[in-house]
Amino acid sequence: MKYPCLVPKRLCRTEIHVHLETEEITNLGMPAGVRDLDLKCNFQDRARTVLTAEKKLVQATGTALFPGDIAPDMPSLSAGTVTVFSQERRIIQGSKARNPDGTVNYCCLEVM
Repeated sequence: MKYPCLVPKRLCRTEIHVHLETEEITNLGMPAGVRDLDLKCNFQDRARTVLTAEKKLVQATGTALFPGDIAPDMPSLSAGTVTVFSQERRIIQGSKARNPDGTVNYCCLEVM
């Protein structure tokens, strides 16, 4: 059975550079696996104000949605950076949304 893609390619128009790293490290302290991708995504920006003791701080966050599996050889998407709108942001959370048969429907990267 073919499941519908919840993030259609026609809605992915934002160009993004994704630098993914695996959790495993080598004996030199470097990530064991690295992957650089130039893709198109559906990107949604958010900003929130955090009040600190000295001043207020504005944190810009966002969500990048990709159709399908962007890194089939990596079991999880948890570390790395993205460059979107000429701004580099750190990946704070990643997920692979799966269909009932176990295939990946879409990937989501939360960035800050």
